[in-house]
Amino acid sequence: MSQGFAIELYFDPALENQVLKAWNILARRQISTHLIEIESRPHITLFSSPFVDSAKLESVVKSFAAKQEPLPLSFSTIGCLPNDNNVLFLSPTPSIWLLQFQSQLGDAMKKEGFEIGEDYRPDSWIPYCAVAQEVPKIRMAEAVCVLRDLKLPVSGYAMDIGLVELSPARELFSFVLGNSVET
Repeated sequence: MSQGFAIELYFDPALENQVLKAWNILARRQISTHLIEIESRPHITLFSSPFVDSAKLESVVKSFAAKQEPLPLSFSTIGCLPNDNNVLFLSPTPSIWLLQFQSQLGDAMKKEGFEIGEDYRPDSWIPYCAVAQEVPKIRMAEAVCVLRDLKLPVSGYAMDIGLVELSPARELFSFVLGNSVET
């Protein structure tokens, strides 16, 4: 049974490999394997909802992606979310390009009747790339120390945008930015 849907922003192979390196280090230390187990892909979540009309959304995302260019990203900080999922993440250096990208996607979705939840409105959205979920509380400090050993910042580009059904993560579609060809 689906736990919802998410529109995700994916990275170029070099940047994706840097994030996967963090996942694998945390997995080897038996701190967190959740993202690997649910077959996730390194990403920044742009939108999430329990229900969507995926066919209608595919048209919106395809049109939006065709008008965009790859987006420069630089993950420069480590953080955690103050919730029960014990999520650790890499945070991108804030850029007007990333904020506008997410805001414009929301505008395109609203025009087609999609409702944007509070967490994904431009004035409250927090961009991040999860590197660990469900970290035991007693291992949070250790996990942060492990992540501090990464050579930050890591930089690259956001290259694709896609819709996944959760969980496990199952990609329904994705599009290369600046190109309307499906990947």
